[in-house]
Amino acid sequence: MARTLIGLHRVSVRQLRLVATVAEVGTMVRAGDVIGMTQSAVTKAVRDLEKDLGVDLFERGNRGVTPTIYGEALVSHARRVLAQLEHAAEEIDDLAHGAGGRVAIGTLLAASAWLLPTAITRLRAERPRVAVDVVEGTNDRLQPMLLRGELDMVVGRLSEFRHRTGVDQEPLYSEEVVILARPDHPLARQESLHLADLQEADWILPPPETTLRRQLEKAFFDAGLDPPRCAIQSVSILTNRRLLNDTDLIGAWPRGVAADDLAEGRLVALAVRLDEIVWPVGVATRRLAQLSPAADALLATLRAVGQEATRR
Repeated sequence: MARTLIGLHRVSVRQLRLVATVAEVGTMVRAGDVIGMTQSAVTKAVRDLEKDLGVDLFERGNRGVTPTIYGEALVSHARRVLAQLEHAAEEIDDLAHGAGGRVAIGTLLAASAWLLPTAITRLRAERPRVAVDVVEGTNDRLQPMLLRGELDMVVGRLSEFRHRTGVDQEPLYSEEVVILARPDHPLARQESLHLADLQEADWILPPPETTLRRQLEKAFFDAGLDPPRCAIQSVSILTNRRLLNDTDLIGAWPRGVAADDLAEGRLVALAVRLDEIVWPVGVATRRLAQLSPAADALLATLRAVGQEATRR
């Protein structure tokens, strides 16, 4: 224990970046290419660090290296330290040169249509030098990136049970889910529908690990029905919109995501209510992490947009 603490006191930022890079790319050669070092220099640096700490950080094999349990622990902390140092650099740059900085944000389906674009537009009006990196995906991809410090926050549908460890969730507003189809879809002509009327339809659904998919299937089960028939599994708004317009597929979206399509008549909401499915939209941040000034400004803007949505 004492040896490890002494070794950690000697660890430099350069070594942390090296260890994190080796773990990410999986070979000493590729890590050297990324950070501008020779393979021998990378190997020696890793061995010197292992000697200082008194543990093996990587297991060597014919196909590269993989972190040991000690390596995984150090890499996890290294990524957080490097992320915080990047935030510190952004804050110093903000203080020296005005309103700038960079924000990395993950977005789920519920936020990508209007909440996040609206917030980014307002943020850049106040801080024109800010740069925003947007990563789209599901929680299975985005939450690990958040915990590793690669994202400042994730905005969208809040997770009910999974992906709650190590994060703080802040709800911004709630909205209903609607079942969508093209305007001349056979089901669109009916003034009243029940879930049983949708049994024979082919659906576009999000992946099984998403909360919306689980809630939809539960609604069918609660009605004594088999779950909806998944013909297409997708979270791409552009792909799903085109498929809904061109085929007899139906799909479920948060009303806010579908608002423009409904208003302009590209899609219609079928006459079936899903009152039991409430869609809480909010922001997830890494617990105890300090946001950069730019990220904090974006969070404040998201809160303001969310309050407006609640009032509407």
